[in-house]
Amino acid sequence: MRIIFLTITFYPEPNAIHGLPLARHLAKRGYDVKVLTSFPQYPIGKCYPGYRMRPWQWETVEGIQVLRVPIYPSHDTNPFRRILTYVSFAFAASTIGAALIGPADLVYLYEPPPTNGLASLVLKVFRGTPIVHDIADMWPETVVESGMVRSELAKSAMGTAIGAWCRYLYRQASAITVLSPGFKELLINRGVPADKVRVIFNWTDEAIFRPSESDQALARTLCFEGRFNIVYAGNLGVMQGIETVIRAAALTSENEKIQVVLIGTGAKEAELRQLASDLGVRNVLFLSRRNYGDMPKVNALADVLLIHLRDYPFLRATIPGKTQVALASGRPILMAVKGDASEVVRQAGAGLICDPEDPPGLANAMLTMSSMAKTELEEMGSRGREYYVKNLSLDVAFKAFDEVFQMVGRRKEST
Repeated sequence: MRIIFLTITFYPEPNAIHGLPLARHLAKRGYDVKVLTSFPQYPIGKCYPGYRMRPWQWETVEGIQVLRVPIYPSHDTNPFRRILTYVSFAFAASTIGAALIGPADLVYLYEPPPTNGLASLVLKVFRGTPIVHDIADMWPETVVESGMVRSELAKSAMGTAIGAWCRYLYRQASAITVLSPGFKELLINRGVPADKVRVIFNWTDEAIFRPSESDQALARTLCFEGRFNIVYAGNLGVMQGIETVIRAAALTSENEKIQVVLIGTGAKEAELRQLASDLGVRNVLFLSRRNYGDMPKVNALADVLLIHLRDYPFLRATIPGKTQVALASGRPILMAVKGDASEVVRQAGAGLICDPEDPPGLANAMLTMSSMAKTELEEMGSRGREYYVKNLSLDVAFKAFDEVFQMVGRRKEST
């Protein structure tokens, strides 16, 4: 079966698990996969070294053919630049990309953002290619609550327009896959037939993230040595609410063991550094974004991996990709996200759960975990790894995707 992966991010960009790992897995099992994506620019907002923006570029990544088309690179809080980023890729993918990518039995549309859907519609109209629509973020809530748009009138207008576009995309898809039961419930509430939606939990890049030995030389280099390191790695953006993490760290400052490590960059980084300075926090360590391949060694040095999101109702239906990374890596988790994500940690017995946007509650959880025996923490990590393999691994997801893809392919053949 021939499949087109349509996604705005792909390797070597981080968190692009629905790109290379899934494409590689499918290719090994007989699928013919091509990827239609942009030139890599996320999350730094500029074209990666080794790439140059041009009308198109073919390359082969681990045996997978990848077609890259232009994008306006930006990843800041300016709404006009962010919209231009999304729209530029949608336009290039719908014109240059759709013309060059060739025929396929289906297009696997990975969202966000929903503007990616324009190219899938072009492929459907002009090539008759059915769409499997995979939803990883719930729009329009994600953009409306991101803080990029301040005017309530503009938020309302944007929400209405994006919501209408998303509902149209849902109708055009032959099947929809979502990453959590909460997402499925939200779609059903928006009128999508329940039998059209399949829950397929996310996985992580299993070639990278797995239990590994700690590197004490690296611990010294990163200033981890001799501390109880609670590590957050990822986007320092609006939705993550890392202000809460810094305020919680301030409440634990009398415990000389605890060190909160923030690894990454994002639109709120400057504000977060200023907040830490204003509070006089000395137990927060900011580290720049690490190379994707370096993160397993960093995770192995973490005593606890922290996951935090702001307490928006629609975020209670999501499961951040950091959850699968932590579980697969066999590290204990401090989960400050309500809903489906905390339920995964609870079922796995892989860590502690506390409310998001609650500095005292998060501080208490930090103190509790710092007082646990190392063996107890390691048992949490082992239980998490076991849960991941049985419930969230790529093998489990592949079987579910294979069923969906084959079903859609049979429908196409019968028409």
